[in-house]
Amino acid sequence: MLASMPEKTLHLRSFDLNLLKVFDAIMAERNITRAAEQLALTQPAVSNALRRLRDALGDELLVRNGRHLEATPRAEGLWLAVRETLQQLENQLGPGNFTAQAAQDIFTLTMADATAAEILPRLMQILAQEASGVAVRTVPLTTRDPRKALEAGEADLAIGHFPAVVADLTAHTHAGSAHAFSHMRLFVGNYVCVMRKDHPLAVGPLGLDDFCNARHLLVSFSGRAFGFIDEALRHHKRSRRVVLTVNQFFTAGRVVTQTDMLTVLPRHFVNVTGFADQLVVRDLPIEVPPIQIDALWHLRLERSRPHQWLREQIARVATTAFNDPYCLLP
Repeated sequence: MLASMPEKTLHLRSFDLNLLKVFDAIMAERNITRAAEQLALTQPAVSNALRRLRDALGDELLVRNGRHLEATPRAEGLWLAVRETLQQLENQLGPGNFTAQAAQDIFTLTMADATAAEILPRLMQILAQEASGVAVRTVPLTTRDPRKALEAGEADLAIGHFPAVVADLTAHTHAGSAHAFSHMRLFVGNYVCVMRKDHPLAVGPLGLDDFCNARHLLVSFSGRAFGFIDEALRHHKRSRRVVLTVNQFFTAGRVVTQTDMLTVLPRHFVNVTGFADQLVVRDLPIEVPPIQIDALWHLRLERSRPHQWLREQIARVATTAFNDPYCLLP
């Protein structure tokens, strides 16, 4: 159970604002030693700063839970405000004229492996030629709604198929109500059914009955064995048998090359698997919504020149990375 302290009223006149930078690092790392390394401070100095912040706020903020530090509800709420404020200050105080050649930024992107396989090779070519000091880190995309991760600063940019998120943001925009995210359409494509080259169904068009009666492999970020294909089948009062779920498109493609399972993949991904010659692609026997790849980011980064530059490069890569036509939002 989290410990509690009498909450205090904070007076900024006597408050050391440097403590907030330490707080941000500790919250990001959830580890005193790693936070100290990030800040180039000693571990005792960081521990002392955390103690002073606890005293000033009247809250434990972080308490040890095994090997990790667990944040109190007040710490979680405070962190979002602190991180956003620090980011805005960094944007305003940074060099007015951003130059890619001199940049030393580290960007964290979250995306599925199918998208990464298309975007990252060309993006890294651009960085090597035009911004050699910039580094990119990728983290797995585990949800169709990455707004929580973007809000917490766990990623600078999410790239993927986020239809519900885009619809929600569009509705807010049309209603004139505020929202905290922005997006950019990168690509519109379609899904296809994929099977091994010698699969019994690899001859001729794929019918609905054969599709439903086959054994299926589903790519599911959540692990749930029910996806948009199953939703579409339900509208036809049909169903399929999902016998395996994985969380990567590459894994799905590799597995079906050696089994009699069917899987559904983005068409554009098949050509970058490295084993497309072992696969047969068939149109789906039912209509499903197109795959729409969007870039999504928090509005606190909207005017950040380094982030603007990153978005420009992502859009630039999207014009050539995908085999199917792409579409950019104005």
